[in-house]
Amino acid sequence: MRHESRTAAPPRPVAVEAADDAAVIERSRREPEQFATLFTRHAPALKRYVIRRLGQDPAEDIVAETFTVAFQSLESYDLSRDDARPWLYGIATNLIRRHRRREISLYRALSRTGADSVIEPFTDQVDRRVAADGARRRLAAALAGLPRGHRDALLLVAWAELTYEQAAQALDVPVGTVRSRISRARNRLRRVLGDIDPTSASEGTDS
Repeated sequence: MRHESRTAAPPRPVAVEAADDAAVIERSRREPEQFATLFTRHAPALKRYVIRRLGQDPAEDIVAETFTVAFQSLESYDLSRDDARPWLYGIATNLIRRHRRREISLYRALSRTGADSVIEPFTDQVDRRVAADGARRRLAAALAGLPRGHRDALLLVAWAELTYEQAAQALDVPVGTVRSRISRARNRLRRVLGDIDPTSASEGTDS
């Protein structure tokens, strides 16, 4: 009687690309190469956010450092959070704070010349007559004058498109603090822009 040799079937690959961020992170703890999925998924948007705040030059380094810090902190990630964006943007925000002077100088340069593209995505949400009336310069001056915490909270919601809850996670503060900071920042922007709020498209993201 002939016995057919049988080999064990190879394990079925896990579709890491389709998994939520928490699943990718959990798998990355055992298979570090899987962390590249998280980079591919979030690095482009994160880089655009950093460019908006600091310009092109430091963005690549900050994004690289963000993911380096994230990789070194895999074991501390809360796997109950399916979306890693608040975690990643929180790390990036801490790194951006090292460049506060650069950020403020960019806003002030824009407030003088109106020629900087860093603020462009913000003013896309303002109607044309306001933009034509110098709103871009006034907005940049207002952003430069905001307290750091207010600016961080506002831009995480307006530019990174995080919810209020996610922004609170990113900044490691209560969600009520985020609401208060954003409310005060928006009130200031409305005064500067003649009661027109360039962040109004984000009003519904507080869930």
